[in-house]
Amino acid sequence: MSSRKSAKKLRLADVDLSLRHPAKAYEEKLRQLQHKLMEIQLAYLFQGRSAAIVLVGWDAAGKGGTIRRISAALDPRSFKVWPIGPPRAYYRDRHFLLRFMERLPPRGAITAFDRSWYGRVLVERVEKLTPEERWRAAFREIVDFERSITDNGTRLVKLFFHISQEEQLIRFEDRLKNPLKRWKLTYEDFRNRGNWDAYNQAIYEMFQKTSTDAAPWTLISANCKRHARITAIQAVVDCLAKDVDLSPPPIEPEVLSAAQQHLNIASELVDSLAGRTE
Repeated sequence: MSSRKSAKKLRLADVDLSLRHPAKAYEEKLRQLQHKLMEIQLAYLFQGRSAAIVLVGWDAAGKGGTIRRISAALDPRSFKVWPIGPPRAYYRDRHFLLRFMERLPPRGAITAFDRSWYGRVLVERVEKLTPEERWRAAFREIVDFERSITDNGTRLVKLFFHISQEEQLIRFEDRLKNPLKRWKLTYEDFRNRGNWDAYNQAIYEMFQKTSTDAAPWTLISANCKRHARITAIQAVVDCLAKDVDLSPPPIEPEVLSAAQQHLNIASELVDSLAGRTE
């Protein structure tokens, strides 16, 4: 696949944050998408395919809620979520991409990254945790890394969740008041709001330099949680299902033979399950 930069220029300012998903239609649409995710996981498991889903966005933008809806549909034996925080000492002394290379999915599996290698060009840039020459070099390193992932046959979905500052503050208040969500709220969440403009600039440059034909960014309007979840999961389904045979895997002959001996199965059904037709 080509790594040529996509001609489409992404900007947060162009996102329509007024988009909503009807509450009445939400549950049925979510059920349909989750069923499709189950079909995709089965196809990837039996066909030896792999996929990585990258979720990035503002604090409280809905990444975790989307991951929970994806996780609810998938068998954890071939689906893994990696929550990404600050690197421990072992990784601080090594190339920043190492810990992500080690967490890429094997054949037959799907992996989701809750935050990702983009921390190098976002938080590490804004917080001045990395020298400028290193985070600037990271743009090229990330593009090369993602090209190597897709060239190796792994599908890559990159989602950015965008909300307004006003909506973020509403969600912070909700987390503060809800004992079951309070653990999500930290001092850093409030402090980061003071760097909103700096993050805006970093995000814009990230889009321009790392949205490629091989690994494009998808911008998610996330002021409405229902809209964000449906839009994000649809993007995952579209990417992972493209040109993939989602037909159920065939039943092994010995399994079918054993089932015929032990279960009261009509011969017509056995022929159907075996894919035999007159």
